[in-house]
Amino acid sequence: MKNRIILWGSVSLVLATLIVAGGFLYFQTYSPDRGKYPLRGIDVSHHQGQIDWRRVAADDVAFAVIKATEGGDHVDDAFDRNLREARAAGLAVGAYHFFTFCRPGADQAKNFISVVPRDQPLLPPVVDVEFGGNCPQRPSPEQLNAELQAFLGPVEAAFGKPAIVYLTDEAEAAYAGQIAARPLWLRSLLVEPDRHDWVYWQYHNRGRIDGIAGDVDLNVLQGGQERLAALLASAH
Repeated sequence: MKNRIILWGSVSLVLATLIVAGGFLYFQTYSPDRGKYPLRGIDVSHHQGQIDWRRVAADDVAFAVIKATEGGDHVDDAFDRNLREARAAGLAVGAYHFFTFCRPGADQAKNFISVVPRDQPLLPPVVDVEFGGNCPQRPSPEQLNAELQAFLGPVEAAFGKPAIVYLTDEAEAAYAGQIAARPLWLRSLLVEPDRHDWVYWQYHNRGRIDGIAGDVDLNVLQGGQERLAALLASAH
């Protein structure tokens, strides 16, 4: 009886190990259906360190959205280099702003507009709304909407096209349908969003891409090359 218990315990341990290993492998290698979503992209900031953009472009990456600013005065110190080198490597490029809850939207718009160039083709500007790394006081939907509108108005006027709002799943649950109606970028790790009105879907937060040391966010575009070209085109 004792030997049987030991045997079953060993078998259970092996099965549990296989399940964990299988889950890890699935997480690491997950990728949405390429027939449905043929274009892959990444979003980056200074956290990715020095990026070899030519190697990135050669690793099936079509577009990159690069952090430019945060709040009312912070500028990502890798933005200029990343934007220049990603464009030179042939990627469609855009810029995003991390929206803080403790600075007026108008101040944040001035920061973004002062940093992001307007004399070259860019994907629509993105405003990143999430709780992680943000100010602890969460605004009501009404408060957030007012400040977002104060950000979006000047930014959209400056860049001549509607902005895209990035929402984590938590922020979507709290604010979607109650804030400024804009095209969406949804974060839904390993699971396709249950709504279909999105432009970008961030499906992985620990992806691996040649040319980047460490983890990077992976995304798909809803649509093909024509959609990407339309997003990149100037609306002025």
